[in-house]
Amino acid sequence: QVQLRESGPGLVKPSQTLSLICTVSGGSITTAYYYWSWIRQSPGKGLEWMGDIAYSGSTYYRPSLKSRTSISRDTSKNQFALQLSSVTPEDTAVDYCVRGEATGTGGIGCGCFEVWDQGTLVTVSS
Repeated sequence: QVQLRESGPGLVKPSQTLSLICTVSGGSITTAYYYWSWIRQSPGKGLEWMGDIAYSGSTYYRPSLKSRTSISRDTSKNQFALQLSSVTPEDTAVDYCVRGEATGTGGIGCGCFEVWDQGTLVTVSS
C-alpha cells in the first residue's frame, strides 16, 4: 500500500523559496505509469494542480506557475520535491503530494489523483 509523507517548513517569508519533500513508501516513484503531483488549496479557494513528475522523470507544470516552479526527484531516496520561488502571501495554502494515474495537465477534475498525503499548511508571511 503506497503512502506519501510530506515534510518542509510551515512558514516561509515573502520573496523566498518554498521547498517541500514528499517521501514515498510501499512503491517506487519510477514504477510505470504513475505521476507524482503537487496540489494546493489556498484559503477559500478550490484545489489547484501545480505540477508533476512522471515515472520517467519528465516534468509538467501549471502554465501560470511554470516560471516559479521546479519539481525534482531523488530515486535513491524514493522522494520527489517541490520548489516554488518568489512566494507571496497569495501562495499561502495547504499543499498536498499526490500519486496519480496520469499527469494533472488536464485539470484537477481528471479523476486521476488516487493517493494523497495528509497535507501541510504553508504560510507565507513576514
